[in-house]
Amino acid sequence: MKKVIFIALLLLSIRAQSQSLPLSEGAQISVITCGPTPTELYAAFGHSAIRVYDPDQQIDFAYNYGVFDFDQPNFYLNFARGYLYYKLGVYHYPHFRDYYISHNRYVHEQILDLTTEQKQKVFDYLEWNGKPENQTYRYDYFYNNCATKIRDVLAETLKDELKFDGSFVKTDYTIRDLTDLYLGPQPWGDLGIDICLGLPMDKKAAPYEYMFLPDYIEYSFDNATINSKPVVKQKVSVYEAIPEGIPFSFFHPWIVFGAFMLITVILSYYDWKRKKLSRWFDVTVFSAVGWIGVLLLLLWTATDHQAAARNFNLLWALPLHAIAAILLLKKQSPSWLITYFKGTAILLAATLLLWFILPQQLNIFLIPITIALMIRASLISKLLKK
Repeated sequence: MKKVIFIALLLLSIRAQSQSLPLSEGAQISVITCGPTPTELYAAFGHSAIRVYDPDQQIDFAYNYGVFDFDQPNFYLNFARGYLYYKLGVYHYPHFRDYYISHNRYVHEQILDLTTEQKQKVFDYLEWNGKPENQTYRYDYFYNNCATKIRDVLAETLKDELKFDGSFVKTDYTIRDLTDLYLGPQPWGDLGIDICLGLPMDKKAAPYEYMFLPDYIEYSFDNATINSKPVVKQKVSVYEAIPEGIPFSFFHPWIVFGAFMLITVILSYYDWKRKKLSRWFDVTVFSAVGWIGVLLLLLWTATDHQAAARNFNLLWALPLHAIAAILLLKKQSPSWLITYFKGTAILLAATLLLWFILPQQLNIFLIPITIALMIRASLISKLLKK
């Protein structure tokens, strides 16, 4: 999922050294849900944490599973390969809360109706998990992230006493659909995710799987029970975000790609009339698209990004385009290159015809790109004969 705020660098907080003190009867365990922001991709989905509050013991901590460390060995290499390691950070809750408020992101608190023994189990687990030797975990965008860890910690400590009832989910969304709900204000981020992540994103999500999103952590706890009674004792709206408008930008995929398609059509008409290819254009375009295909193929086959597997974007971003583009530089191109581009044009036409019924949902912003590639591939296959 999506990048989570690196709060360790943003908050002037310190690791609390509570040594798992016994909680008093007045202690509270809460689920904290922080709202998304429409302006930053890393914060587009919101955030979740667990709060432990005990005024008698002077404890008020936020347990945040969204921390990563740039200093860990081979961080960028591991990130590219899909070996993402996040860790649990523990912060003074007021600092954690105030950071989100200062960025106009709502903060909701669900105080859980737990016994003193249950609260102590949760607290002990969190304190154990916060130790340096235990705090790191293998991150997955959709199945093991900062939100699902909140669910899993409470499920692990409360065992069968805690029951989630997913009947409140009335939609039939895929994982991709769920991410799209939050990325409307960020079309380029939505496009990047849709290009890089493949068919696993189009799996129908079970209600339990909706909880990779912080909002659905909140909704799920609203509908959960503990020992057959509601687990949420009280909901507190700590802060509600002030609505913010999203400024219009000409730098939008529809405008940018639409302009590219228009340029392609005009240039192709000009090339057809003079019976000569603008090879500089084709070399540039098919090289770029080919290298995108190489990246997608590597994400699928050479990394551990499970969601990047079986990517249907390879239908338009063929890695072989990078080689074909180089061969277009030659005055005497190989004869098979005509067949290659004719086949490419047919493949792109078929992709456009099947766009909305393919097993993987392709981003509609890519339609102008696909049309432009089809036009140029068809023109190349014809003019190379001349």
